[in-house]
Amino acid sequence: MPVVAPVRRTAARMAALIAATLALGVAATPVGVVPAAAAPPLAAKAPGDDPEGGTPALRAQLEAASKGWLDAKDALAKSVARQQKINEQLTTIEKDLAVRDQKVGVIAGLAYRTGRLGPASALLSSDSPDNFMDRLVALDAVAANEDRELRGLLTTREQANRAKTALNREITEQRKQVSVMEKRKQQAEQALVVANRKTAATRPSGGSDSTRSATAKPAPRNPDGSWPPESCSVNDPTPADGCITPRTLHALNQAKAAGFTRYVSCYRPGGSGEHPKGRACDFAAQKSGFGGDATGGDKTYGDNLAAYFKNNASRLGVLYVIWYRQIWLPSSGWKSYSGANGDPSSDHTNHVHLSVY
Repeated sequence: MPVVAPVRRTAARMAALIAATLALGVAATPVGVVPAAAAPPLAAKAPGDDPEGGTPALRAQLEAASKGWLDAKDALAKSVARQQKINEQLTTIEKDLAVRDQKVGVIAGLAYRTGRLGPASALLSSDSPDNFMDRLVALDAVAANEDRELRGLLTTREQANRAKTALNREITEQRKQVSVMEKRKQQAEQALVVANRKTAATRPSGGSDSTRSATAKPAPRNPDGSWPPESCSVNDPTPADGCITPRTLHALNQAKAAGFTRYVSCYRPGGSGEHPKGRACDFAAQKSGFGGDATGGDKTYGDNLAAYFKNNASRLGVLYVIWYRQIWLPSSGWKSYSGANGDPSSDHTNHVHLSVY
């Protein structure tokens, strides 16, 4: 019988690598809710045209890298689930194979010791026609049983081989997805390195690593766990007055339910990034809307909101979060994000930017 220990050891090593990879960007289970704040005046003004800092090329790189990383993560999770099922099937098959091996071994041993009884032997050892017929019937029954056991053994061995092949295929798939995730991570980080060279980020920056946040209700996914494609198809309830995707609306409503009720602007008809696609919102840190650099309680509000989106990234389909000259990526955590103009809007020191898948 083929030995499966090497496959199992390879799977164990792969599981350790996967666990280390998936640890990136995964937040601890949050608790508590940030208290609701007073509603802002409707006269608040959204940041200017295309104020996200960096360049359209940078934002395109960040979107592609984060989506690619999330897609690979989903594919990896599905492969791990399939591997688990295959391992369970293989365990059952191997138990059955051991039983069948033993039965066939008994048959082979008996045939070796006594020789196989054929029609001629049955005729010679019979003392009457009736006795001869009885022996032939018994001989047929024995032959049928031996044939059944042998066929069962061969079938079970084939099932075991197919399961091992499928297991190796999943291990190969997992290595591929881990490699894709690493490449996408490097793509995003390299794009930020290039952008940050152009603007020296010497001023204080933010980005909260807090794990204390309310738990958002998960946005709908496909049956296989992937994110369904969505268009800018629902009304934007913010004063921006445009369209957003259902997933963006879900994230917006979940943030409000968690107590983040200050001014928000989502859709933007021009510029690059996710705003024109209805997949981004800007959440003002100040009660009065988008003002200067957030300080004191306003800075704390922004910190808590950024942490909320980070901690609920997998539930809300977060591509990235930008706050106070920092960007959070699901692949890399918080990284420096230098604004293009050094103003509160492009530096994101007066609002938290959220982009969703």
